[in-house]
Amino acid sequence: MADTHLVHGMGTGLTAPSWPPIRREEAEAILAMFPAAGVLERLEWHSPRPFSSATLARTSTGDVFLKRHHRRLRTPAQLADEHAFMAHLATRGRAVAQPMRTTAGATALAEGEWTWEVHRKAAGRDLYRDRHSWTPFLDLAHAHAAGAELARLHIAAEGFSAPARPRQPLVSSFTILPADDPLAAAEAYVAARPALAGFLAGKAWRADLARLFAALGAEELAPALSAQPPLWTHNDWHPSNLLWDEAGGVATIFDFGLADRTCALHDLATALERTAIRWLELDAGPDAAIAEPDAARALLAGYASVRPLGDEALALLTRLLPLVHVEFALSEADYFRGVLGRDADADLAWQGYLVGHAEWFLSPAGQSLLEAIGPDPAERRRRLP
Repeated sequence: MADTHLVHGMGTGLTAPSWPPIRREEAEAILAMFPAAGVLERLEWHSPRPFSSATLARTSTGDVFLKRHHRRLRTPAQLADEHAFMAHLATRGRAVAQPMRTTAGATALAEGEWTWEVHRKAAGRDLYRDRHSWTPFLDLAHAHAAGAELARLHIAAEGFSAPARPRQPLVSSFTILPADDPLAAAEAYVAARPALAGFLAGKAWRADLARLFAALGAEELAPALSAQPPLWTHNDWHPSNLLWDEAGGVATIFDFGLADRTCALHDLATALERTAIRWLELDAGPDAAIAEPDAARALLAGYASVRPLGDEALALLTRLLPLVHVEFALSEADYFRGVLGRDADADLAWQGYLVGHAEWFLSPAGQSLLEAIGPDPAERRRRLP
């Protein structure tokens, strides 16, 4: 399986992995350092997700999930941040995947150029495991259930007071949009990442961001965002990061790799951005009718059934949604240039993802989606800055 293993690419197809699949001998050696994991019997499945290598393994104690990161992406200390957040959520009653511990009591292990974590297979059906991250829900009931569970996660996250994660690749940080001057904050973000700065050198990226920020009201959005209560959030809420029970509800939440200190509305906007627009069909044109407004409304209805959303929150959400992807898109471009040295993929992250997605929201199709999920238009005009 490892010799023919393919992963999700930047489009709809599969591609050769950036990181080699986990080999049996590697898995045996790592599992030996996690005493509760048991002895490896076989590797059952290799994940198609592209930013790390992961496999589901059958052992003498049951099924376990091994995940291997390159040390330039995650160290054990960096994984400890998200593991602490997951542990907090578990103590507050949320069903989240929990990491196993090494013989030394750690939840992550450094071995050569790799960082490892091991989880007991969590409860629930992995209905979306082979689908791309930007794949909509299979039905509206799943969207509603996911929205309700996201609200429960936000309630459970309250009281987790860890600071924002230090700078590292592929984390959904929250420093640009809440800033008094979002463009200056974007310039500081780029300057702090030499690989990203090198990639953008020679591009009119400041002009592109200034145009998009002006068209989508970033400076007017900033004061309202900066006033939002800070909260640790998942930041990658899509159906393939959820396991499902027989009734169509969420059984387990996993993959907290993008988690950081943002705010609840940022996380909710990210969930909509990940699930309510068929971005992989954007090549059909800048005004492509790729939105799933019914799914967006179902997710919001599920969320509001647990954590009500007033018109003011909905108005802010609709202003945030077109720009919520900006910081992670920059992080992806930094990853592709700085870690993998692939400028073509970095350009897709910049031009196709950051610029292309924001421009779509300026199209009639994008504006129609915002109108479908926002409050009454007159109420939106009255309440927004």
